[in-house]
Amino acid sequence: MLGAIAGDIIGSTYEYINDRKYDFELLTDGSFFTDDTVMTLAIARWIMESDSLSSPDLVKSMVDLGRKYPDAGYGPRFKNWIWSNTPQPNNSYGNGSAMRVSPVGLYAHSLQEALELAYITAAVSHSHPEGIKGAQATAATIYMTKNGYTKDQIRELISVMFGYNLNRIIDEIRPGYEWNDICQRSVPESIICFLEGKDFEDVVRLAVSLGGDADTLGAIAGSIAACVYPIPEWIAKECEKRLTPDLLKIMKDFEKYIENTNLDN
Repeated sequence: MLGAIAGDIIGSTYEYINDRKYDFELLTDGSFFTDDTVMTLAIARWIMESDSLSSPDLVKSMVDLGRKYPDAGYGPRFKNWIWSNTPQPNNSYGNGSAMRVSPVGLYAHSLQEALELAYITAAVSHSHPEGIKGAQATAATIYMTKNGYTKDQIRELISVMFGYNLNRIIDEIRPGYEWNDICQRSVPESIICFLEGKDFEDVVRLAVSLGGDADTLGAIAGSIAACVYPIPEWIAKECEKRLTPDLLKIMKDFEKYIENTNLDN
């Protein structure tokens, strides 16, 4: 899960000021975690603590952690959702559903379970079909990656299942890519960054260099890449230093939880 958090932190300072260069400074003094990290950890906590993995338990986890970090950079609609007395699905197809779903892909014991849990995590807020599709495509890619599917297999299966065009390359996409925060213009691009990348840093650099919603592109691409590529130790340490103690504890607890779950199966 550190892959998503590291991608978020690396992209955080390039979301609105981005010259689309590949060779940017990876981590700066101003690099910080955003709502991508907070909501990712809220889902991780839900998986660990909810007996039934129900929607009400998920909403509670997201609302509780979201309110604890009110200035993490939520969009206006989602911020209203967090502070509502009765949070309801808002038919959003924003990429928030995809950037927070990585714990599902890491936890799931089958592709079907990954799709079902991704649906739940998206539908509580991002209930538009594209919002759900973005979460499911991300979770499915993570599940496939951690279970040894090849990049060619992932490209073919995700393209067929979700209708994404994954036969592009980043150098072709980058010149005409415009900033946006919707699933259908960020999830396939993030997956392509993983398919094209050669190691963890390369994947995240490709994602941020697109010049779009850099923290979310980094989070999605990084969450996939970390399933097969080791995160350089210095990046891991620098990113962990930028987390608060309670967020770091959730991340560490989830990593242990996944290890134990895998041992039991």
